[in-house]
Amino acid sequence: MLLIFLEALAALLLLVLIVWWTMFSGRKKGELSQPEQGGEDPTRPPAREPERPD
Repeated sequence: MLLIFLEALAALLLLVLIVWWTMFSGRKKGELSQPEQGGEDPTRPPAREPERPD
């Protein structure tokens, strides 16, 4: 009985570790702030300027 309890406890601790790792191992400063008005989407990469023919 004790072995089953220890195994269940280990599985629970592993689950908590996985959830914690996925929630808090992302960006160093948390989520990005929302643009105020009409700003560009900060999650999009910057647009490349078209090449100029010389």
